[in-house]
Amino acid sequence: MAQSLMRRRQEAERARVEAYELTLRRVSRQTRPPPDLYAAIREAQSGFTAHIIRPAEAWKPQLKTRDAARLRLAAARHLFARYPVAPHLEQIWIDATGLGRDETLLRKSWYIVAAGGGSLYKAGVSALLSRKEVHAFLNPFGQPGFDEAIWQAIVRSYTDDPALVTRIARSRIARTPRGELAFWREAAQFFCAQPTTLEEIDDLCDYIAHRRRRERKFSLKGRSLAALRRLMNAWHRDLAVIARIEAARQRALMAQQRAAVSGAELAAHWPGAQLAEWTWSPSAKGSAKRDDYVVTQLRTAEDLVAESRAMRHCVSSYASKCITGHASIWSLRHRHMGRTDRLLTIELDRQHRAVQVRGFANRVAHPDERKILERWAKARGIVLLET
Repeated sequence: MAQSLMRRRQEAERARVEAYELTLRRVSRQTRPPPDLYAAIREAQSGFTAHIIRPAEAWKPQLKTRDAARLRLAAARHLFARYPVAPHLEQIWIDATGLGRDETLLRKSWYIVAAGGGSLYKAGVSALLSRKEVHAFLNPFGQPGFDEAIWQAIVRSYTDDPALVTRIARSRIARTPRGELAFWREAAQFFCAQPTTLEEIDDLCDYIAHRRRRERKFSLKGRSLAALRRLMNAWHRDLAVIARIEAARQRALMAQQRAAVSGAELAAHWPGAQLAEWTWSPSAKGSAKRDDYVVTQLRTAEDLVAESRAMRHCVSSYASKCITGHASIWSLRHRHMGRTDRLLTIELDRQHRAVQVRGFANRVAHPDERKILERWAKARGIVLLET
């Protein structure tokens, strides 16, 4: 009896000890690891050992932080910096997320030159910025990011208005490829001369980028803000037409799932007429210059809208007929010395009859254009009606 009571007391004591130790494990903090100073130094000096001005072993930081990014910045300051620099130059040591290797090395090298008291202009920045702009880059308004600071510097060479400088530097201009800087510098100058809101700058930049992709020679010189607005609004209307045509094409795709045309083909364009495109080069005796006449079929919403816009007629409204196969639209063009001019737009019905032939602003075909059409019609078995 006594032994059984003693055993129960011992078991109860063990249970109390285990419960106490479990409580200690729950509430006690684990020992924090010390700052990894060696890793910070190693990461900071990687690739730039030739620019070190202080030995790594002399770094005795009085830092309480264990954050690897801030330790890396502190290490970079010890290794390379003689003078303090703006935060947008130091940010590369803290976070390089989303940057390629070349861009990361570029930004680190700019920091090392600036913090070491060297000349950024002589270090290669002259390819992007003037001396005045380099000074503005090193002394920006507020605390911008790296690219925003570059565009602040550029815009400050055109205006002294801090609000306008900040507005343009925060627009989509600052997010354009650096290889396109020369063109977008022109855009920044345009908006300095003709200020508008940040929202409209972004909208206009979308249109400008679209024109730039299609026409490498597109320029803002000689244009007004009002004229650029009109062009942008026309582009937006074109996009709306394209969206409606695309919706109609998607409906046709669903209706023709069992047709012979593959879904992938319909997803890119409508089938159109089963006629080959046509090219003719007239002989020119004694001349090395070559003229080509081309008749090409328009099978996408973008092509129809572009034809409608260029020729000033309503051919884009014929998209539903093209999608359903009741018509096909063709464009007669003249190519000469790298330049292409649109001459006529032709509508063919299912029987390959030319039911409409129209030129710019719905004019009728000229006699010489009619002769070219007759050649095309003879080569492709097309019936030319009196149009």
